[in-house]
Amino acid sequence: MKDSGEGVIERLVSELMKLPGIGRKTAQRLVFHMLKRPPEQAEALARALLAVREQIRACATCFNLAEAERCAICSDPRREQGRICVVEEPANVTAIERTGAYKGLYHVLGGSLSPLAGVGPDDLRIRELVERVKAGGVEEVILATNPTVEGEATAIHIARTLKGSGARLTRIAQGLPVGGDLEYADEVTLHRALEGRREVE
Repeated sequence: MKDSGEGVIERLVSELMKLPGIGRKTAQRLVFHMLKRPPEQAEALARALLAVREQIRACATCFNLAEAERCAICSDPRREQGRICVVEEPANVTAIERTGAYKGLYHVLGGSLSPLAGVGPDDLRIRELVERVKAGGVEEVILATNPTVEGEATAIHIARTLKGSGARLTRIAQGLPVGGDLEYADEVTLHRALEGRREVE
């Protein structure tokens, strides 16, 4: 027996509500909006969603999102090769890139240290970062983890791990509120944070 129209709609509403920041009302608005549009628009959206899942992978160098083995940033010879900005998630790369203030490379950890959640150093891409720095040519490592307890703990751990590596270690600080998330910071705040980074002891 086929689902009634209401059952199909409710199923889609429920799936949309699983997305961050999408409540029931927003999900319903999106569903009814799509129902008003030509069928090909819904098909294009479905194809785009499938393509993202099938074609996007982690960059082999920095672990940012990529369509090929290496992301567009790592593949760009115009980027400052001696500078690596360490962030927690790919969304943080996007946020920093919006500022236009940073022209170096990135390293995506895949999260932050959280003993309560069972996330330790081996669960993050810290070892890969150390290997990149040890390979040589890295003049500065910018620790741009989120200004949360977990983010600070992660930055401290990385700073201790890289101490004596020869790379200058800095931490973004100015303008970012404690407990905030880089993904939601505006361009001016992030620009000031990058400009006001400090040495990590």
